[in-house]
This record gives sequence, C-alpha cells and structure tokens, in this order.
Amino acid sequence: MDNNPSIRISRLNPERDADIPIPRYMTAQAAGMDVCAAVATDTVIAPGTIELIPTGLAIALPTGYEAQIRPRSGLAVKHGIGIINSPGTIDADYRGEIKIALINLGKEPVTIHRGDRIAQMIINAVCQVRLKVVASLDETDRNSGGFGHTGV
Repeated sequence: MDNNPSIRISRLNPERDADIPIPRYMTAQAAGMDVCAAVATDTVIAPGTIELIPTGLAIALPTGYEAQIRPRSGLAVKHGIGIINSPGTIDADYRGEIKIALINLGKEPVTIHRGDRIAQMIINAVCQVRLKVVASLDETDRNSGGFGHTGV
C-alpha cells in the first residue's frame, strides 16, 4: 500500500516553462527531488553574492507537511554554491512561486543556465506544538552542554 501523499504542482507560465522539468527523484531511494532553474537567460552568481533563482513552479502541500529546499552537494563541493537560508521552508499554505536563494561561497563566478538542477526539495511531515512556560526544566546528563562540550 502506498502511504505517500500526493502533492499538486503547477507551472505558473506553462507556455514559457514547458521545457523545465518538474522536480523528480533521480534515484529509486533518493530523499530529495532535484529542482531546476527557470531563468530566462543565463544568470551569473559572482563570488560572495546571492541570486534569487525562479523555478516557475508552485505547489499545494497537504496540511501537516512542509517542503524543505536544500543545496545540491555537487554544486556545493565543485563550485561553492549553497542556499543562503538553508534549509528553506515552504509552508503548507504557501501558493507562490518557489524561488531558490543561491549564494556563491566559492572563488569564481558560477553561471546558472536554464534547466540546471540547482537544489533539492524534501517533503516532511510536521506538527505544530503547544508551548508551555515553566519555571525550570528537568535535569539531564547533558543539561546545557553544547557546542563541542563532548570534545572535538
């Protein structure tokens, strides 16, 4: 039985962006779907700069789900390209265009071409919690230790 939710996806400009692939899993066990650039012309990302790259797509997530937009490891390792707000979150009630905020942390300019795979999209179940203000928290072995408290 298939327990995976269906996600509705829309091309915002179908005539213009019919050549841009819909996000897809590139292998049978991939966690993330590759997302492609719908830039009208080549976009150069200079070292140290950020470019907001359109995808031409919008999605309708079911209540209780989010989409996370994450960097592609190949772009990160080979060119220093990351996502400035990684992971970016798409909430279930957002219906606007998915845009990817790429940053060039490398030393050379990088050109994004139409149709390039620029990010990964991961769909996750989420819950909204209720916060309860208390005077103190229970003790643990770790307590407030963090940021390397167990060694490097």
